[in-house]
Amino acid sequence: MSVQPVRLFGDPVLRTPAVEVTTFDAELRKLVADLTDTMHDEGGAGLAAPQLGVGLRVFSYECDGFAGHLVNPTFEAVGDEEQLGPEGCLSIPGLRWDCRRHLHVVARGRNEHGEPVIVEGSEMLARCIQHEVDHLDGILFVDRLDPETRKQAMAEIRAAEWFGEPVPVVRASPHPLFGKAR
Repeated sequence: MSVQPVRLFGDPVLRTPAVEVTTFDAELRKLVADLTDTMHDEGGAGLAAPQLGVGLRVFSYECDGFAGHLVNPTFEAVGDEEQLGPEGCLSIPGLRWDCRRHLHVVARGRNEHGEPVIVEGSEMLARCIQHEVDHLDGILFVDRLDPETRKQAMAEIRAAEWFGEPVPVVRASPHPLFGKAR
């Protein structure tokens, strides 16, 4: 288990849809541990595998008293209610904007051993789940902002101290499912 560097806005891995996990092995359990350790170290509420440069459908979360991870997650909205609130991202450090999300969701997936998991809880957890599933689909929360806010967000991102940092070199993993590794 170790803390890994978080990929920043502009890294192509963040825009690439992740592939489903089909092998629940020690390497997957290490990935879950790395996600959790890195999320805690960075002070985040969630962290998806692409944010560590791994193109697999896995994320860890710790939000509003709920903690865990989901492998191959899906979610469905419960009702039509939405929430508008501040959202940030470890891949867009130090910046937050109001983003619209479903108020309540139920997420389904697997744990690191392949056993079924169902997650539902607070509005903050619903926001976190939607944010992390978006990462797995190659979507960043700035894509969900209204046009005026998105324009402002992009200007702030381009002005950020970290913007334009070199993208880390990605090496091939020996694991057949991990197209990219840290």
